Amino acid sequence: MSDAMIARLQQALLDTLSMVGISAGIALLAGVPLALFLVLSSPGGIVAAPVAHRVLSAIVNGFRATPFIVLLVALLPLTRFLTGTTIGVWAAIVPLSISATPFFARIAEVSLREVNGGLIEAAQAMGCRRRHIIRHVLLPEALPGLVGGFTVTLVTMIGASAMAGAVGAGGLGDLAIRYGYQRFDTTLMLVVIVILVALVSVVQFAGDFAVRRLRAR
Repeated sequence: MSDAMIARLQQALLDTLSMVGISAGIALLAGVPLALFLVLSSPGGIVAAPVAHRVLSAIVNGFRATPFIVLLVALLPLTRFLTGTTIGVWAAIVPLSISATPFFARIAEVSLREVNGGLIEAAQAMGCRRRHIIRHVLLPEALPGLVGGFTVTLVTMIGASAMAGAVGAGGLGDLAIRYGYQRFDTTLMLVVIVILVALVSVVQFAGDFAVRRLRAR
């Protein structure tokens, strides 16, 4: 492998890390509040709002049911409006974030629903306000599940970022398609696969380790 190709590989890795890192941060910041609203507004929730719950739930399900490659193409006008382009790292961040947010929100919702209802009732009986219940009961108790769900989301986003290379989003996927597939460079293709597997393994190991530490507290 030439020095120029190694340089391209390094840049592609940085682009992938940037895409996944920024998109994951957006998904985390938007996904947790979204999951909290879905839990709290559900029938029997602390702030029951059945109509708003059904509407938001339908929207989340709609985005989750749409394959990423279809969503990627469908969001091109929005991507162009927000970033001024439809190719490159920043253009990929828009569909990645929009795809990952409802995915993570549903996983986080499951973790929040698994919190023992007796703890919430006890907090209410003690006169705790809603924000205190959320901050001191719901989120701490659901934290291991939230971390585990975020790990799954990160792994999914790494795969999606490689898929985004099909439309010139940059990163490892773009490099594998343009040079590995279109120019029949099998060595480069194998190197990209190894790097992606290594990234997923590192993320999964770190996530599992964090979950074990949180549950052991």
